[in-house]
Amino acid sequence: MADFDGPGVRSALRELIAPEAVLHMAHPLGDSIGPDAYYDTCYAPLLDAMPDLERRDWIVMAGPDEHGADWVGCGGHYFGTFVGPWLDIPPTGHLTHMRFHEFYRVVDGQVIEIQALWDIPEVMMQAGAWPMAPSLGREFCVPGPMTQDGLVAGPWDATRAGAAQKHIIDMLEHMKRHPSQGGPEVMEMEQFWHPRMNWYGPAGIGTGRGIAGFRNWHQIPFLNGMPDRGKYVDDITYHFFGDGDYAAVTGWPDMIQTVTHDGWLGIAPSDKKITMRSLDFWRLESGLIRENWVVVDILDAFRQLGVDVLARMREFNKARVPGRIPFPIGER
Repeated sequence: MADFDGPGVRSALRELIAPEAVLHMAHPLGDSIGPDAYYDTCYAPLLDAMPDLERRDWIVMAGPDEHGADWVGCGGHYFGTFVGPWLDIPPTGHLTHMRFHEFYRVVDGQVIEIQALWDIPEVMMQAGAWPMAPSLGREFCVPGPMTQDGLVAGPWDATRAGAAQKHIIDMLEHMKRHPSQGGPEVMEMEQFWHPRMNWYGPAGIGTGRGIAGFRNWHQIPFLNGMPDRGKYVDDITYHFFGDGDYAAVTGWPDMIQTVTHDGWLGIAPSDKKITMRSLDFWRLESGLIRENWVVVDILDAFRQLGVDVLARMREFNKARVPGRIPFPIGER
């Protein structure tokens, strides 16, 4: 996919993905079975909208989860010149980026399950078509690891991987203590997070710098609207794994909470319990979390609250002329 070629990609997917594989994608792409449906639903429309489509991975890591299943986690961006509408998002004629977090469960050399999120709101924002509240955090093209070592080389080291994974699980256990067990101090964040950490949130939330940035631009609004975070963990199946100084988690879903009190992301409280898909990578440095990449299926969360973001986008942008931009890709 570095130089995306449709027939070549379809052929590669057929080799790597089992015919019966279950493929979970962000809303509205949904679920599909097998490599051809995966290509036709996800890649073919994106390639049509961005004919010079390319994929850039800046994290590739792997390892067994706590259940013994083998996972590969990839994070990066799809890039391309946005010349045709995609999911009714109006094209811009400009280079466009869309972050992906994709997790593959592998058995006997073939992918049998995919849990993947594409940050579709990121494309909507670049097109000037985002119809929801502005982000509190900083929106920009999220970078890969500052150490440039995200393509984790083998062999897999069980000791290092286990230490990274344990650090993250311990951190999350401490985070769940607030607000049910006390104020922010019960999370002991300085024990787990580097003072210059970056929390790279999804489009719609944005990025926060340092513990203060993380709390102000994400955690405080999140817990104000969903203070019962962490109360339904017995109803969730997580997949944690580590590789070198990296750790990752996937789950479909991996959060359950109720939107109450002040609401969330500009949506009024509904007292409705929702599930959330959040696929994360962490990088540790000197025993502390220095970088954390997070993609959330924001569109699916809104859908559960009765808000059709894509329908709103169409209403907000109905005066824009639809169709393709006659942009000669690759020509002089």
